[in-house]
Amino acid sequence: QVQLVESGGGLVQAGGSLRLSCVASGDLGSISAINYMAWYRQAPGKMRDLVASINSDGTPDYVDAVKGRFSISRDNAKIAVHLQMNSLKPGDTATYHCRVDTVIGPTKYIYWGQGTPVTVSP
Repeated sequence: QVQLVESGGGLVQAGGSLRLSCVASGDLGSISAINYMAWYRQAPGKMRDLVASINSDGTPDYVDAVKGRFSISRDNAKIAVHLQMNSLKPGDTATYHCRVDTVIGPTKYIYWGQGTPVTVSP
């Protein structure tokens, strides 16, 4: 069974920083099977939205709202993905979920973590 466990969320003042981590465990297949890792966030009463992603060759991508403030990275040895969040704003308040996609043969598997809450006070 695959598990994704996020950590690093919390309460921070506007302008502050947090670093989120997501570590995967269980049978994900080989490292080469992991073709997509990402962070999403979901604010109360809203849809879960993509924040940042990183593909198998390490190329990151960000939504406009976080460009220049957030940085995503992956650690293949630990099967982990991190999100460094700087210059946080109250609008960044949400529960942050990591996602890992693997492809094994013809089948794509999508895994989600339970989420870690981030609250940014004015």
